[in-house]
Amino acid sequence: MAELEGIVAVIDRENVLKGLTVQDAMRRLVIDLGREASIEQAIRYTVKFKANALLIVNEQRQGIGVVSKTDLMGAYYAGLPIETPVEAIMVGSPVFCQESDSLDVALDTMRAFKIHRLYVAGDHPDLAVGVLAYPDIVGLLYRYCRRCKRSILHPRHTRSDETASDLFHVREVMTDSVRTHQEDESLLQVMEGLSTHRLGAVLINDRDGLPVGVVSKTDLMIAYKHGVAAETQAKAIMSSPVNSCDHNEPLTVAVQRMIFSDIHRSFVHKGEPSNIVGVLSLSDAARVRSGSCRACVTSRIEIAKDH
Repeated sequence: MAELEGIVAVIDRENVLKGLTVQDAMRRLVIDLGREASIEQAIRYTVKFKANALLIVNEQRQGIGVVSKTDLMGAYYAGLPIETPVEAIMVGSPVFCQESDSLDVALDTMRAFKIHRLYVAGDHPDLAVGVLAYPDIVGLLYRYCRRCKRSILHPRHTRSDETASDLFHVREVMTDSVRTHQEDESLLQVMEGLSTHRLGAVLINDRDGLPVGVVSKTDLMIAYKHGVAAETQAKAIMSSPVNSCDHNEPLTVAVQRMIFSDIHRSFVHKGEPSNIVGVLSLSDAARVRSGSCRACVTSRIEIAKDH
């Protein structure tokens, strides 16, 4: 990401993203694998680099496909040997964008293709020099929010009724439906639920219906790598306790916690932590497009950028 120092530019737009480009938020570290690499190696790379997907390249380093956590989970569900080449499970051609494209356009492209990342093309259209994903966009917005004098995270911020009314809250952005599985259900059943509802993680309840853990695609990949049978009960691999935030919490605060904790989603509770009412993901936060409060929409925003 570009450092937020240097010349001050004034943006008077419908939202902040229209003043920013892919170059401002992209990561230049592209995690890739040759098409002959094994599923086991793909899992190791995904876990090591905390990546949600890997670019699959040919002998000329050109992008020819993508293997995501969803694809790896699908291989686990299908019972494929872990030595299977990733070429057998990769999907489609990667979708590319340019460094000069606006973040607003990039978000629209991701939404249109129903994907969570774009690869950034260099001089050759099939050679990736970077990658842009929802967490990168949210991270950039968060940095701008922290510098804004109206942000509750600004060192000199003083709380006022006007500021409070401007804030986006978790409840306005979260997905207000929660899929759950019982702790004694099999990993096969959990994978079916994740696939059907296009989720990254599901809440695991005990016999009394109380949340006791979470099973994510990462948990499933690690189980796959270690040879855990897909018929194993969910409670054997679930993460516990459940990470959650209050539905009335300011979006800025929730996003800050997620970024600092290096997580992509948080369950949302109302009242008691056991009363889970939704899920907040960095993808949800990115779709707000206007930072974490309405000041980004209604005000002239001063943003310091490198040139």
